[in-house]
Amino acid sequence: MRTTGKPEKSAGPSSAPQRKGFGLRGKMFVLFFFIPISLILAASLLYMKQLNALSSHLAQKSTDTVARVTEEVVAQRGREVASQCKVYLITHPELKRAFFNYDLKFKRIAVQRIGVTGYTAIYETPGPDGIWRLWTHVNPDVVGIDTSTLKESLGEGFPGFWKIYTGVKGGKESQGYYKWRDTDGILRDKFMVCIPVEGTTYVLAATAPLEEFTEAAKFMQKSAAQFALKTRNIVIGILAGTLILIGLTVALYGYRLTGRIKSLTDVADRISVGDLDAKIMEIGSQDEIGELALAIKRMQESIRLAIKRMKEKG
Repeated sequence: MRTTGKPEKSAGPSSAPQRKGFGLRGKMFVLFFFIPISLILAASLLYMKQLNALSSHLAQKSTDTVARVTEEVVAQRGREVASQCKVYLITHPELKRAFFNYDLKFKRIAVQRIGVTGYTAIYETPGPDGIWRLWTHVNPDVVGIDTSTLKESLGEGFPGFWKIYTGVKGGKESQGYYKWRDTDGILRDKFMVCIPVEGTTYVLAATAPLEEFTEAAKFMQKSAAQFALKTRNIVIGILAGTLILIGLTVALYGYRLTGRIKSLTDVADRISVGDLDAKIMEIGSQDEIGELALAIKRMQESIRLAIKRMKEKG
């Protein structure tokens, strides 16, 4: 049989079989986009969580520190006033308790301000009648009353107040927090220290609302929360920018790379069915893709040379 100038084309299909499974672009997307972004996102979420936790922790610690300092300030002020009252009562034995709130000198000593709305007051431990009575106070309307009647006005805050108020039995100091209903009807936390006036049946109570001293800490807490929110927005912005940059890089490079591979695959497929004139695109890169293009070109030349030799022998 005589050979013709052109090789016969294969009776098989002229196109490559359909690809099954995950393509190169999909694999590149997973390896160079999805996985890195997932790791960056996880790290960013962890960072923001830790930042929020740190912010809350510092704010809480600052609030606790201010509260402890407030307790010390109120207690120290109470002890000072109790000592002053003791001296005055010893030097003025004629002063009767019914006149404590009307003796201006003694009242200036017994009723002193602590902070803006905090104050000190004098009350007496119960006598034979078992009644706890107030003898000096910023509010003259409560002077001389049975303090157990404050249960109605204090409401749910009364048990805490009463526990501290009556905790001086045995001549020991008593202190703690209780709820106090202000004139606006809001229950607020107040700290109170009750200090027995040595040598007498009287007790000096020093009390102040906690929020007056924790305003700075609350401001710090709010500032910390704003800082955490601002940092979170910056992290989200950086993450979004990183996402776009990596996405564009992977998309453009992946498209270029897979385009070259597809072109070389098409040429190899055409050569496999006998089309030795298929033109191989110029690959300017010196990487593995460039080496593959040169290898296909050498294969094409080798097949063309082999056919030429067969024709000469025939």
